[in-house]
Amino acid sequence: MPSDASATLQATLPATLLYAPVPAVKGRGTVWAIEHRFSSTHTEALDDGWGTLEQAAQEEQVAPGTQLIEERVRSILTGNDSPDIGFDLSINPYRGCEHGCIYCYARPTHSYLNLSPGLDFETRIIAKVNAAERLRDTLSGRDYTPLSLNIGSATDAYQPAERRLRITRGVIEVLAEAQHPFSIITKSALIERDLDLLAPMAAQRLAAVYVSLTTLDPELARKLEPRAAAPARRLRTIETLAKAGVPVGVSVSPVIPFLNEPELERVLEAAAAAGASTAFSIVLRLPWEVNPLFQQWLQQHVPQKAERIMARLRDMRGGQDNDARFGHRMRGQGVWAQLLRQRFEKACARLGLNRARVELDLSRFRRPSRQPGQASLF
Repeated sequence: MPSDASATLQATLPATLLYAPVPAVKGRGTVWAIEHRFSSTHTEALDDGWGTLEQAAQEEQVAPGTQLIEERVRSILTGNDSPDIGFDLSINPYRGCEHGCIYCYARPTHSYLNLSPGLDFETRIIAKVNAAERLRDTLSGRDYTPLSLNIGSATDAYQPAERRLRITRGVIEVLAEAQHPFSIITKSALIERDLDLLAPMAAQRLAAVYVSLTTLDPELARKLEPRAAAPARRLRTIETLAKAGVPVGVSVSPVIPFLNEPELERVLEAAAAAGASTAFSIVLRLPWEVNPLFQQWLQQHVPQKAERIMARLRDMRGGQDNDARFGHRMRGQGVWAQLLRQRFEKACARLGLNRARVELDLSRFRRPSRQPGQASLF
């Protein structure tokens, strides 16, 4: 993406659209069905002279329901070409995420489906129902070479739909059969369900988990991440995984100045006390449609801090709302970004985090058996 991605988007959207008077609704990160950047038309809220917009903003709204859309995909592994990310391949069993985190950098991916990165991203969930089948096909191929693999980089693999569909569990079952190492990042306590698979693999250096813990404040978490597990529940998940012998790291991400940034050290302390052994942190990113969505969220929930938060973010993004350049997008730049990094590193050193790197073992890989009735070409 170009470094001025957010500015490009804002230039294409009417000013009235950027901060449309959409009220906050409990249980959703946003109910703004913002047009995506590929839309051929744009709509604007219009006051008819009778106070329609003000009345709509004051009326109680019900959280929109979630629609699950089943999809059979041709492939399930995605390659990574970013030097900022420490894995080569990723699996995302779902598209969109019902957790509804307002800051999610993956929201713009719904644009490619001709869906809104706002409301649709958290209410229209694409379930890749044949993910395990496609993974087995790939791993059993003679040209496949095992590489570092992450599950859940662009959508939470343990979001609510997984309770019933069990797509992620099916994927892990194939990886377990193939002895293929992987890592998972999640905000959900549902991952504890799969400890019967994760613990034995972790004992062979084949699995590691990262739990995203943005804040310890349940009220803030409910607004930022409305359908994710509560902070205290995530800490208990870290403890449960660690006691089962699964290497657990914590992601204190994204760091939002003046919002969750003051908690940085406390979040790391709580995670370390629960059993986390590693940690990483990423400064808030605002690519494409995430920028207006997040700025509207600020005006709804913390209007007194909104201007200050955006000013500090711009200080760390070279004067822009977003900087998509490799090497800059995760950490930011300038004095404030350096201070954040120093605080993070000093806290990790004091707490004993990141003393040892989690090395997963690629040498154990063995090709899984093919599907019954599937003939080999070799």
